[in-house]
Amino acid sequence: MSFKYAHLGLVAGGALLSTLGVRIVRSKEAKKLYTHCTAAVLREKDHIMEFVTDVQDDCSDILADAKDLNEQYADESAQIIEDRAAKRKAKAAEKAAAEAQPASH
Repeated sequence: MSFKYAHLGLVAGGALLSTLGVRIVRSKEAKKLYTHCTAAVLREKDHIMEFVTDVQDDCSDILADAKDLNEQYADESAQIIEDRAAKRKAKAAEKAAAEAQPASH
């Protein structure tokens, strides 16, 4: 029988604590605390958004520089390929010219 009273006591204690909790949460002091905390979060939000904007700008600059660098590498690579092709063509022409000349002994 004491087991039932223990459960009844726990339920009553829980109801009392929840009632006190609601009163504490809805008190003027608690609302003032919530207001100050919310104001602080809003101030920090502005600072964080400035930081995020700066990081985005830096990332945009980095991306643009990387694209320019890749274009330079592509141009250099194309030039190297053209130079190698021209050298191979010149060697082939020299070889063909050497083979076309009759051997003189």
